[in-house]
Amino acid sequence: MSAEQQEIKKSVREFAEQEIRSHVQEWDEAQHFPSEILPQLAQLGLMGVTFPTEYGGAGLGYVEYVAILEELARVDGSVALIVSAHNSLCANHIRLRGTEEQKRKVLAPLARGEKLGCWSLTEPGSGSDAGALRTTAHLDGENWVLNGVKNFVTNGHYADVCVVMAATDRRQGKRGISAFIVEKETAGFIPGKKENKLGLRASDTAEIVLENCRVPKGNLLGQAGEGFTDCLKVIEKGRIGIAAIAVGIAQGALEASLSYAQQRKQFGKAISEFQAIQWKLADMATEIEAARLLTYRAAALADQGRRVSREGSMAKLYAGEVAVRATNEALQIHGGYGFIKDYPVEKFYRDVKLCTIGEGTSEIQRMVIARELLRS
Repeated sequence: MSAEQQEIKKSVREFAEQEIRSHVQEWDEAQHFPSEILPQLAQLGLMGVTFPTEYGGAGLGYVEYVAILEELARVDGSVALIVSAHNSLCANHIRLRGTEEQKRKVLAPLARGEKLGCWSLTEPGSGSDAGALRTTAHLDGENWVLNGVKNFVTNGHYADVCVVMAATDRRQGKRGISAFIVEKETAGFIPGKKENKLGLRASDTAEIVLENCRVPKGNLLGQAGEGFTDCLKVIEKGRIGIAAIAVGIAQGALEASLSYAQQRKQFGKAISEFQAIQWKLADMATEIEAARLLTYRAAALADQGRRVSREGSMAKLYAGEVAVRATNEALQIHGGYGFIKDYPVEKFYRDVKLCTIGEGTSEIQRMVIARELLRS
């Protein structure tokens, strides 16, 4: 990393330590969405990391982006996920396929952090099989009318802007899916059930109900029927962000384990002096570093304008599964204390599982990687 990139990473670490760490347990217990820190995130440029300065963004690359997410997740994965869903999914979809007018009107306030974004593809009956969505959109005069139910929408209750995928031609299957920009105040756009989650509980995950939700023709994002193809391009880079969150959570768990192992005494000495503990720490550190390198490699390729379908999936698959193993070992090192909320590894253990599920399960990543290998 360059000196500038290292400075960005350092500044985000300091922010996370000073402004987030003392609230982590409180926010998690209360399932409190930390709206109060969004202006600070915006001031640091974290709500528009990879977007051009002409649209209010920070004008940085994906290497900086994954460094930022890693440092946030090292302290609180919930905050990292809020930032990731806003940047990688909602705002990035608008940047990828938006018209100049849409970018000026919608992307710019998102990138400046004046508004918060969410993105809705998944439905109760279509998760990994995203192309089977049932939400519909039909043209009625000068408006599209949307009807359906979305779920697992990150930032759903608090977002000002939502990118919604809906079928405009059910007969065409995946080729009949389109994307729409829907603003929060639109009639018929109804944030529904708030999910009561295992982990990442300060991150809002919501159901979105669309009941005769009318949006102007100009809110179509990209071309009609190309929404699913565009979604794959958005998720391709979004997976790099999830990999970075996994690395950050794993790093936080490793640091907590190192500290605990040197302080905890059994049989007359620190448990860090026992080979069983040393080998756990060594394996954790090695796998985390390998996951970090895969993640930064995918980010560097994205910065070169390269396709990162295979590399992004490799990073997410490996980082997510490494992070699950690392947090499991961290809890084991802590023993009984790892099972109580006075120590941070209990939360890392709960939070990290999403990294093997969100934006494509580990099984889907293996399918993507295999498909890319067989094409080459």
